Amino acid sequence: MATYDQGSGPCGWSVDVATATVSLDGIVTGWSEDARRLLGYRAPEVVGRAAADLLLDREAPEVAGLSFIGSREWSGAAALRHRDGHRVEVALRAHPSLGGNGGSQGFVVTITTGPAESAHDRRLVEQAFAQASIPLSTHSTATGLWHVNAAAKGCCDQAAEDGGDHLPGTRTGTGTGTGTGTGTGNDRHEAAPASADEGFLRCVRRVAEEATPMRYECFAPEPSSSALTPGSGPARTFARQRAWGVELWPVRDCDTGEVVGVGTAAFDSSDQHSARQRLALLQEAGTSIGTTLDVTRTAKELADLAVPRLADFVSVDLLDSVSHGEEPVPGPLDATVLLRRVAHQSATEGESVPEAAIDLGRVDAYPPFSPPAHCLTSGQPVLSGSDDPDFARWIAGHEMRTARVEEYGFHSVMATALRARGITLGVAVFARSAGSPPFDQDDLLLAEELAGRAAVGVDNARRYTRERTHALTLQRSLLPSDLPKQAAVEVAYRYLPAGTGAGVGGDWFDVVPLSGTRVALVVGDVVGHGIQASAAMGRLRTAVRTLADVDLPPDELLTHLDDLVIHLTSHDDTADSRSRDDIGEIGATCLYAVYDPVSRICTLASAGHVPPVMLLPDGTASVVRLSPGPLLGVGGLPFESTELELPEGSLLAFCTDGLVETRDRDIGLGLDRLCESLTGPVSSLEATCDAVLKALLPDSPADDVALLLARTRALHADQVAAWYLPSDPAIVADARAQASRQLAAWGLEDAAFVTELVVSELVTNAIRYGAVPIGMRLIRDRTLICEVSDASNTAPHLRRARTYDEGGRGLQMVAQLTQGWGTRQTTVGKTIWAEQALPAS
Repeated sequence: MATYDQGSGPCGWSVDVATATVSLDGIVTGWSEDARRLLGYRAPEVVGRAAADLLLDREAPEVAGLSFIGSREWSGAAALRHRDGHRVEVALRAHPSLGGNGGSQGFVVTITTGPAESAHDRRLVEQAFAQASIPLSTHSTATGLWHVNAAAKGCCDQAAEDGGDHLPGTRTGTGTGTGTGTGTGNDRHEAAPASADEGFLRCVRRVAEEATPMRYECFAPEPSSSALTPGSGPARTFARQRAWGVELWPVRDCDTGEVVGVGTAAFDSSDQHSARQRLALLQEAGTSIGTTLDVTRTAKELADLAVPRLADFVSVDLLDSVSHGEEPVPGPLDATVLLRRVAHQSATEGESVPEAAIDLGRVDAYPPFSPPAHCLTSGQPVLSGSDDPDFARWIAGHEMRTARVEEYGFHSVMATALRARGITLGVAVFARSAGSPPFDQDDLLLAEELAGRAAVGVDNARRYTRERTHALTLQRSLLPSDLPKQAAVEVAYRYLPAGTGAGVGGDWFDVVPLSGTRVALVVGDVVGHGIQASAAMGRLRTAVRTLADVDLPPDELLTHLDDLVIHLTSHDDTADSRSRDDIGEIGATCLYAVYDPVSRICTLASAGHVPPVMLLPDGTASVVRLSPGPLLGVGGLPFESTELELPEGSLLAFCTDGLVETRDRDIGLGLDRLCESLTGPVSSLEATCDAVLKALLPDSPADDVALLLARTRALHADQVAAWYLPSDPAIVADARAQASRQLAAWGLEDAAFVTELVVSELVTNAIRYGAVPIGMRLIRDRTLICEVSDASNTAPHLRRARTYDEGGRGLQMVAQLTQGWGTRQTTVGKTIWAEQALPAS
């Protein structure tokens, strides 16, 4: 005799279930322990008695004599008498007990407490479970059996036919269904094998152990997607997936509260899953597209993101003007469109993109009927494919494109324009090959959104390219395009703008020839970036060249430059501060050095600038020790000069802080590395510049870099002749004679006439208006230079002599007969010089 556990009714009320056996003539032959608990009678008190004796109302027509006697199966409601006399409402259900010959030997009677309709409702619940439109299943923790309804079983059968994953927990090949054709029972499967979804089985065990509801998601390919050719290409995340959200809850025994099973209900969440995938792709696009201000990099980021998550192949073509930062020029709507390929990507493994019909950097012509040209002219995205006549016509018109379509089976194409701020920049084309489902309208909307975000990045990069090009053009126009020829030093230089998005800076350098074969070497830095820094740099460089022409010593020149910066930054209280170049707030540094090849003395002064590095001919490199002054524009503090006597062939390296200072390296360490790089074996100054930059700079420097190398030369005794002269007018003739003899020794007799006139005029002025000591010097280099020095600070100047004036014509003759003349102040007075070209002979 079977016994059944107690449970709960379909609406949650308490239900007690007991069984008994009754013979064909209505005598109780068996009594279960559950029946004893239900009615109070022990088995000896009931077995052998008529079953009708247990009825409270034996005269009720529907149960009188127990009407199931003689039938094969019977159910109904009755009122039984408890042993203590109270009434017990039950539902009776009798099942025939068959013998070996197939004949009925008696009945098994199920006694269920509760409302009279509980048996009917129980059957209703079973039918509702079996016929539910959503997949339902239960798992018994005692037996490990799975019970699934028709909807769940249908999902399993369909998944098995498609070759995809099954619904979690029902993936079995050995289970057998036990439901009836009328839907009154449940399909029961054996425990899921090892091939089942292990994650789901873990979730089931966790619900049973922790007695808490959980949710589980699983995925299976759509029937149309699962039919794709296996292994036809890389894994494609855009293939349609069937998504299921499975709710799991513990099933408890109503009396003991013990978890006896786990119930599940599966809901189709494919639409929500697809929407989440699209949102995730768009969210990633916001962080991975437009990370730099580079047009090509931004286009490549779009292609890399879309493959393989949206397409098998993506190409990005831009109007040619966009790549150069220019505004696109609109053309006629019915004309062929010329586009330059800037990026493409495919799902094929490897660095190459074999599907591409156009190489990167090449320009291709798109006829007006092609999908890319059509979307550009209409401004709307285009969805096309192999069944579109225009698509077939476009492919047939390009031999390479035809070959690629036939080889890879491209059958579905989307083209969407890259538009930002009302400007059309180019077009992105998305394609799917054989083995992939065709694009749909949801894919088209996603592609349009991705292209829109990429277009903003491309337009930002285009604008940055344009502004940077303008700033670089301005800056390079302010820097020396070619260094002047001079004999004092051999020079080489490098200038590198910042490789980041900070914009051009205010680094600059210059080489200024001075009188007496001397040369000024200048390097400076306006702190900051952009047009403002470049404009400030141009002002400072112009000011330095102007002050250098006056032949001021380095410390005095920086003092005048400091005053100039203060003057430029000063303004009225009512002035609009946004419209001025505030150099003082930006900050500027400068290093000014003057080298004399005759004395081999180099005089330097610094306004807060990085000190230079000196490499002697013996290979010893060191940082020049200076007394640096304040930044330009601070004012009120003096600048000090430092003098160095350099052997011929010494190398001086001037630079800005962008070369020696980085975030992870201070200036001191950078200068040490500069010294090391200068001591390496090099063939020329140009090669030294390259070696220094390679040793100290990353591929993309974060700040502007200016480097100026100068190798010193010296004028030997056979190129310079000097005399000290007494303050006596009679010595003028002797000075002319000495100059003539020296020119003859140099083989420059043709220059004797002009030189004698210059010597006569300059010496006479020194004797008449100057002070002792008086000196004269001739220098033979690229030109012939005559210098006369005296101890007076009074400088002569040109004036127009009137008809009857006896003086005032000497300097005019000197200016007419020579290439140039001038005056420079010295520590003991002044020097007047005149320079003339060497004779052709």
